[in-house]
Amino acid sequence: MGRLIYLSHTRPDIAFAVSLVSQFMHQPREAHLQAALRVVQYLKGTPGRGILFKRNKSVALEAYTDADYAGSVVDRRSTTGYCTFLGGNLVTWKSKKQSVVARSSAEAEFRAMAQGICELLWLKIILEDLKLRWDKPMKLYCDNKSAISIAHNPVQHDRTKHIEVDRHFIKEKLDSGLICTPYVSTQSQLADILTKGLNGINFERIISKLGMENTYSPA
Repeated sequence: MGRLIYLSHTRPDIAFAVSLVSQFMHQPREAHLQAALRVVQYLKGTPGRGILFKRNKSVALEAYTDADYAGSVVDRRSTTGYCTFLGGNLVTWKSKKQSVVARSSAEAEFRAMAQGICELLWLKIILEDLKLRWDKPMKLYCDNKSAISIAHNPVQHDRTKHIEVDRHFIKEKLDSGLICTPYVSTQSQLADILTKGLNGINFERIISKLGMENTYSPA
């Protein structure tokens, strides 16, 4: 599992599966071993698959955030997933179970949005250190309209006091013009691959949109 975790730093297509299986490292069962071997089998079948970085004059920063609400059958915690793009190229991603149980899908999405914003801010600081500036709002794509609505108009949602910190953090970045939160449909949500298992068709479709290609494929 240690080797798979290390490999997931360059293979976003296995990030969710590795994150899920690694949760049972202290008390592994036969089913967990079989799941890990399935990941190895997939890797052996796609040895040339990797991220292709393409030349792009733009340094636009964008992020896709998603959360699988109460997706864990063990403790009903949600899974956060986000991926960030610089100039259209995938640069960072993460799949991780949330530390507490979310009481609504909007709460789970809020936590994912806050993580995505932190990642964008970190990338923006790195770019500024490299003398590269992007003054336009950074786009944070989310497929939960309720979460977007609460972020823009929190006054009408007193029932969200349990996510007060994340709510104010996101609202502050929106008001400053640093972030904008366009809605993206579930079908176009690229972070979906980091929060749950997908069927083969959707898996391959998102992998392609993430910029992953197989170097062994005929030109």
